[in-house]
Amino acid sequence: MTEIDIEKENKAIAQEYKELLRISYQTLTPTDKKLIRKAFDVAVDAHKEQRRKSGEAYIFHPIAVAKIVASEIGLGATSIAAALLHDVVEDTPITVEDIERLFNPKVAQLVEGLTKISMVQKDLNASMQAENFRKMILTLNDDVRVILIKLADRLHNMQTMESMVEYKQTKIASETLYIYAPLAHRLGLYNIKTKLEDLGLKYTEPAVYEDIVSKIRETKEEQDAYIKDISDVLKKSLDAENVDYIIKGRPKSIYSIRRKMRAQNVSFDEVYDKFALRIVYKCDSHEEKFIAWKIYSIVTDHYRPSPSRLRDWISSPKSTGYEALHITVMGPKGRWVEVQVRSERMDEIAEKGYAAHYKYKNGASEESGLDTWLNLLREALENQETNAVDFVEDFKMNLYSKEIFVFTPKGEIKSLPKGATSLDFAFSIHSEIGIKTRGTRVNGRLVPLNHELKSGDQVEVITSANQKPTVNWLEYVTTSRAKNKIKNVLNENTKKIAEEGKELLTRKLKHLKVTLNEQVTNELVNFFKLKTSLDLFYRVGIGAIENQQLKDYAAQKSNTFINFFKSKIKRTKDTASEDIHKPVISSNYDMLVFGTEHDKLDYKLSQCCNPIPGDDVFGFVTINEGIKVHKKDCPNAIGMQSNYAYRIMSAKWIDSSQEEFKAIINITGMDVLGLTNQLTKVISNNMSVNIQSISLSTDAGIFHGQVAVIVKNNAILKKMISAIKKIDGVDKVTREYRT
Repeated sequence: MTEIDIEKENKAIAQEYKELLRISYQTLTPTDKKLIRKAFDVAVDAHKEQRRKSGEAYIFHPIAVAKIVASEIGLGATSIAAALLHDVVEDTPITVEDIERLFNPKVAQLVEGLTKISMVQKDLNASMQAENFRKMILTLNDDVRVILIKLADRLHNMQTMESMVEYKQTKIASETLYIYAPLAHRLGLYNIKTKLEDLGLKYTEPAVYEDIVSKIRETKEEQDAYIKDISDVLKKSLDAENVDYIIKGRPKSIYSIRRKMRAQNVSFDEVYDKFALRIVYKCDSHEEKFIAWKIYSIVTDHYRPSPSRLRDWISSPKSTGYEALHITVMGPKGRWVEVQVRSERMDEIAEKGYAAHYKYKNGASEESGLDTWLNLLREALENQETNAVDFVEDFKMNLYSKEIFVFTPKGEIKSLPKGATSLDFAFSIHSEIGIKTRGTRVNGRLVPLNHELKSGDQVEVITSANQKPTVNWLEYVTTSRAKNKIKNVLNENTKKIAEEGKELLTRKLKHLKVTLNEQVTNELVNFFKLKTSLDLFYRVGIGAIENQQLKDYAAQKSNTFINFFKSKIKRTKDTASEDIHKPVISSNYDMLVFGTEHDKLDYKLSQCCNPIPGDDVFGFVTINEGIKVHKKDCPNAIGMQSNYAYRIMSAKWIDSSQEEFKAIINITGMDVLGLTNQLTKVISNNMSVNIQSISLSTDAGIFHGQVAVIVKNNAILKKMISAIKKIDGVDKVTREYRT
């Protein structure tokens, strides 16, 4: 690199530093600026020899992370300093002790937390990505700011992934959609969540992403004009009422458009609320609610609202702290438009989440939504026995779930995830109440424990000192708090019974001249086809294993050779009978090849997304069934690529002319005369397609059809779907995916 380049780069670094101070959300004192300057100098010196894959000086990355922390997340000087230093312990000779000596224990603690997360993710021996996430989430116990800085780090890495190899891009993007975007959502960082989701889509489904981006670009001018029309109408009335406000148009995120297209099986043009209007008003704190409803009244004077789509998060804020009124109205040209109404304070909390929440909290004694959530999270983390993947899935469910608001018998309001049951409610009051729940009343009526609650329900819990949870209870609850408490109690009972069972088994085997030791225990576990010794002792304890069965085991043990011979014969038979029921989808290996070497391997096509030749696919190495092939946009792909990245194999079709595949097509439309004839004619006469089965029905003028066809490849299927769409009366044609 030339001297001029280095000089130019140093100027750019200095410029970035000034920008960092300028855009900080918090007011920085001279002491704060001194701390940040020192962290900046240490980071610049520590990373001076390092460059990123793109060729630029490495220091630009920590500065960019610090800028996100300062402006988009809104944290203060300690976090900004930690963000500048977040990679020095991992990448340079500087230690956590050095940072504590140079700065202070708090900065050192944050840097140590961030280093732990990075080390966890680089641990190649980790059996599952889920276990890594679990360890990462454990750092929330120390300081939530560790995760907030980690989100900023992840966002900048996602923004600068162009020079990475494709498989790494897919892995990091899947991981981002799987856990980091839900985390940002739960911490109230909606801007960062949206950016992470859009970038995640860019690298997991590039073609879909580019298609939506280009369509948004094409319609931008028309949308801007549409938003301006509505804004002009509302401005007159708002000005007449002396409201101090600004109106901004807000296009829907690319990821949420894609999600709607998939969930509702519609095209880009059919997604009706691709943009929203946001009205942000200034006011004194005591007038906040009054002005919000005044604006609501003005908006609905001009445009008809959809009553089912009013969201009032001002009267009952989300547990993230989010407050706003969302009104969906019928705008000009018969289009639905969402109007969001927020005060400046609400807008700041929506943009900055955690940081703004504490700025406005003003030392109030009431516990914040975030604090409550973190306490619940700590409780979940205490239960170390949960399988890591289950933990992450439960965790995600509680991250993303919409909320309902229910009342206690005394009228106190409680927030629960959508889908929560009356038993979940009992555990949300207190785990001891949950464990002793005998019955529940909702709105004065006795209901089952798995009764799904709705917003506004008043719930009363009936307890009994003798009540104990049963295994069925795990099916009655949806929240991870309730599940963990039930599992804990069940585990305690199981262990107690297992201990008694072990003593009983020792005595019974003694009569049969067998000594219970580790080898005998393992043999018994296999003999009874169980998974663990705990299962064995528990079954003996509850009397599920009879004396005759133990005698059979002892007799078998006395003749090892015959036993071995028998098991061999039996095993062969079992496998053969299993193979009759498990179809091997392909014995013709020249159609699909795996890995960079284009290896020809045996595989099965997964049932969840039914790939056919021509689809973009990947291989997933399963534990029992060899390689399973999934479509790249399979509903389970993100979870697999994120959790089990080391078991993903690239795969592609090389010849699809010899084999035929089944695809299921769903058709809906109006019950027009002759539609059935037209449909069968189009499929059978004009295509290289065989109809395997067809089922048609009509209901109050609406036609529903499902056709299973045998096709050779994706191109033929697409051509057929396109022809069906042209039939008079047909409204929607979709290919079925099983989840």
